[in-house]
Amino acid sequence: MLDFLAENNLCGQAILRIVSCGNAIIAELLRLSEFIPAVFRLKDRADQQKYGDIIFDFSYFKGPELWESKLEAKPELQDLDEEFRENNIEIVTRFYLAFQSVHKYIVDLNRYLDDLNEGVYIQQTLETVLLNEDGKQLLCEALYLYGVMLLVIDQKIEGEIRERMLVSYYRYSAARSSADSNMDDICKLLRSTGYSSQPGAKRPPNYPESYFQRVPINETFISMVIGRLRSDDIYNQVSAYPLPEHRSTALANQAAMLYVILYFEPSILHTHQAKMREIVDKYFPDNWVISIYMGITVNLADAWEPYKAAKTALNNTLDLSNVREQASRYATVSERVHTQVQQFLKEGYLREEMVLDNIPRLLNCLRDCNVAIRWLMLHTADSACDPNNKRLRQIKDQILTDSRYNPKILFQLLLDTAQFEFILKEMFKQMLSEKQAKWEHYKKEGSERMTELADVFSGVKPLTRVEKNENLQAWFREISKQILSLNYDDSTAAGRKTVQLIQALEEVQEFHQLESNLQVCQFLADTRKFLHQMIRTINIKEEVLITMQIVGDLSFAWQLIDSFTSIMQESIRVNPSMVTKLRATFLKLASALDLPLLRINQANSPDLLSVSQYYSGELVSYVRKVLQIIPESMFTSLLKIIKLQTHDIIEVPTRLDKDKLRDYAQLSPRYEVAKLTHAISIFTEGILMMKTTLVGIIKVDPKQLLEDGIRKELVKRVAFALHRGLIFNPRAKPSELMPKLKELGATMDGFHRSFEYIQDYVNIYGLKIWQEEVSRIINYNVEQECNNFLRTKIQDWQSMYQSTHIPIPKFTPVDESVTFIGRLCREILRITDPKMTCHIDQLNTWYDMKTHQEVTSSRLFSEIQTTLGTFGLNGLDRLLCFMIVKELQNFLSMFQKIILRDRTVQDTLKTLMNAVSPLKSIVANSNKIYFSAVAKTQKIWTTYLEAIMKVGQMQILRQQIANELNYSCRFDSKHLAAALENLNKALLADIEAHYQDPSLPYPKEDNTLLYEITAYLEAAGIHNPLNKQPRDTCSNCWRRNLRLRDIHNNKALALLPNCQLSVFDRPAAKTSVQQKPRNGLPETRRPGGLAPTRAGAAHPAEAVSFPVHRTVPGADRPVHPLHSGAVHKPEDARNACRCCGCASVSGGLCSVHKATQEGC
Repeated sequence: MLDFLAENNLCGQAILRIVSCGNAIIAELLRLSEFIPAVFRLKDRADQQKYGDIIFDFSYFKGPELWESKLEAKPELQDLDEEFRENNIEIVTRFYLAFQSVHKYIVDLNRYLDDLNEGVYIQQTLETVLLNEDGKQLLCEALYLYGVMLLVIDQKIEGEIRERMLVSYYRYSAARSSADSNMDDICKLLRSTGYSSQPGAKRPPNYPESYFQRVPINETFISMVIGRLRSDDIYNQVSAYPLPEHRSTALANQAAMLYVILYFEPSILHTHQAKMREIVDKYFPDNWVISIYMGITVNLADAWEPYKAAKTALNNTLDLSNVREQASRYATVSERVHTQVQQFLKEGYLREEMVLDNIPRLLNCLRDCNVAIRWLMLHTADSACDPNNKRLRQIKDQILTDSRYNPKILFQLLLDTAQFEFILKEMFKQMLSEKQAKWEHYKKEGSERMTELADVFSGVKPLTRVEKNENLQAWFREISKQILSLNYDDSTAAGRKTVQLIQALEEVQEFHQLESNLQVCQFLADTRKFLHQMIRTINIKEEVLITMQIVGDLSFAWQLIDSFTSIMQESIRVNPSMVTKLRATFLKLASALDLPLLRINQANSPDLLSVSQYYSGELVSYVRKVLQIIPESMFTSLLKIIKLQTHDIIEVPTRLDKDKLRDYAQLSPRYEVAKLTHAISIFTEGILMMKTTLVGIIKVDPKQLLEDGIRKELVKRVAFALHRGLIFNPRAKPSELMPKLKELGATMDGFHRSFEYIQDYVNIYGLKIWQEEVSRIINYNVEQECNNFLRTKIQDWQSMYQSTHIPIPKFTPVDESVTFIGRLCREILRITDPKMTCHIDQLNTWYDMKTHQEVTSSRLFSEIQTTLGTFGLNGLDRLLCFMIVKELQNFLSMFQKIILRDRTVQDTLKTLMNAVSPLKSIVANSNKIYFSAVAKTQKIWTTYLEAIMKVGQMQILRQQIANELNYSCRFDSKHLAAALENLNKALLADIEAHYQDPSLPYPKEDNTLLYEITAYLEAAGIHNPLNKQPRDTCSNCWRRNLRLRDIHNNKALALLPNCQLSVFDRPAAKTSVQQKPRNGLPETRRPGGLAPTRAGAAHPAEAVSFPVHRTVPGADRPVHPLHSGAVHKPEDARNACRCCGCASVSGGLCSVHKATQEGC
């Protein structure tokens, strides 16, 4: 009969593809559950007030026109709705596609069952498929996976969140207008069930059976599948667990499937007592906590509480005497097998001969270990016991008492078992690879021994006191030939014949009185030994490895293992070499990946890579989490080194008097530093002992793991220092700014010096790591602060600065600023407020206008440079640019509301214009005309003056930042500064030459040289902010981003199409590469590399505009004129408007008059 899974068997391939798809959908749901936008939860009051009117649950469908009309009635709600759409449509679409896949899965399964019933697959019916071994496995898995999907969705993505996402997708996408959309069916399937995964939440009535029945499934199919699961061992697992007490473990996967599938036919759970008794006696006689899929655990005592038949059947298992018996039994077993495993793990105990002679004994020990670990981990897990359920609490307490449960002892058993299993597997793999070669070697040696004995009895080779014996000579030659004739490929016959040869050799020694000759006895003993080795070698079967793989399954602990993290970390902290044993545990845990990947691999599905990456990534993340204790411990020692180096140890001067040498020696603190440094190097050695390991499909390099861990800890501590160090009291007088900057500067310097000090002891590039991570922290915080000014926010998973493995922590805002860079910027603006202070340009100093005391000076920016470096100053400059744009928005909003809508003001300004025309003549009655105009437009000038002063204040600050950057670049990196200046001059000279002679070369549109060099010029302060317009906004449609309605000639213009900021909110095309994000979410741009580490160099992603460095000699316009004579700056495709593709002026805020004339 044709193999059911053969490529040309359409029936088998169809159901295999469905099951493969089911595993991939579950992985996608688990992946997405970590990226639910917080706004959909509507947890805090701020979100409820802001988004409550635009985020709807399914009540929206009762009257969509009513809700939409409410939105249309309020322009500010419309604007917020549009902004919300832009920020969330991508992730909402991803969730919708996952939900749609679940619905499509069950539709496909129903269609497959219909095709089977209608005879579409020739010679195949539901009954014949269930008779086939692969067929019944796949049909059971298909229904089981659908149930798991529904349970995962309800556990990981709560009903209210699902409804809000589906309604948002419906409103923002074309689903409402699409005729072939199955939106209604998806909504019916995934509407809220009322279930909550929060501890203590009540279970909804008829849950989950009513949820499972939302899409009808063939009842005969469900009944037959349950029948197969009740009666058959569909995976033939019992052969790997021959002992009867291990049967429930052998059938554990099948039991999980049966548990899920029974909800499709709840009548069995309610009323079929005989069936439930049979199920419990077979699958749950000694266990009641099960893992249903990749570590998702269920306690049957709680899950089956509402079902009479199920509850009654389970009562015998949950009887306290049975609970006590099982707990005591597993306590005894775990103690016994732990002693055995520790004996096996002693150095030199597991030799090849010992292993080959004791395969059954070793496998039995492995079975006992794994069964005991499984039972104890599942039944003592906190996640499986509801603390509010008195009965469950009693059962758990009974288990903890009778099993003498100690998590450290259980973890040690897991470690030793994993190590034992790993060593055995490696030995068997090696023996299997060398099996034939060794067998042939033993055969050759045995044959040669017999040939030599034949020669001895021939009299040709004289041997002491051995007489010639032609019979023995011929017999031994025949034995030699028989040994050579053994065939490796026919192992059964060869094994039988080898046993006969051994017996013959024993008999010849006995009957021919050969014991008297020691040499002959030795030859015979050697030959028998080689023949024994041949038997051992031929018995090395791959089945042993398969059994070990089945027995060693740890998929049930995929989530439970996290409860042992603290024990692992404490063990590593005390003994860093523990990492080598943990490696075996992680590899054992990696075997759990076989469960979801098996069918995907069999189906040759393109989802294999994605699903493998997800589960492997989760496991690697856990490995990183456990091993993070090493960098944490290193940094604990490092903090003590920092304290000693900054406070206790005096730096030795270049010249030193001999009599002061003892004072500078400071032997005690230097010894303490050496001791701490040694501790750090021991931790490093510990993690490097773990060899490069393939975890799933991800290669884990311990050196890279150590570096990433150090980076993560550095980022965490530096980010916290910046957050804590830059919190200001706005009422403090004088300002806390300078003292806090000095204090933070000392902290950062301590980190920097100590990091530089230990880099050689841990074999890392300390300075490189320091500059890369500090720049990433600052740029990320600037990006998040600038999100306040962007319509389309940059989410964490889109940010090129945020990382999954080395995350930058986010802190709760303490004021209107989101991050420390915002607080710093606003504090600078506060103390240099033009209403309270006066800036003296010649002195670069701000003075208090009342007291005439100095408030701050250019020393402030030197202090910021010392504390935050070039990246900090660049970030401040970028944030100020956004603030300037915001002020211009406010001004234009005022202009629109007060001037363009006020006929009186316009008439006054027209009258004034007429009165002062022509402009070259002297105005008659000037006092009267001007005073009259000012009086009539009095309400304008306060707002106007405030906007002008704020913009001016921020431009002065940007000037100071540019001066400080330029000074520090010249001082710290004079070669870089000189190279940049010369390159800038050379480029300008070439461009000037081009405009004098157009035949000379000019940078093409796709040439990014000007763009990239500008990043360096700005980072080095080689630019003048006063010569630059606010940057990176599409000149044609920036007003949409500013949320204004422009009016020209007293007529309201329609809002221009949406346009996003061009460079700030996305990295430039040439400075990043397209990568598949590590978290598997939709592709976003990520950096191709980090910043150059030289002082003064900017991060590649730093968004910049093109400065007008100077004008062409003798010309009255900037360097880059269009041939039409209009002022323009270098055109770049990245600055194109995203909504319409029109090219934008980089940073070009045009006049209102011009902007209203032009449109996208």
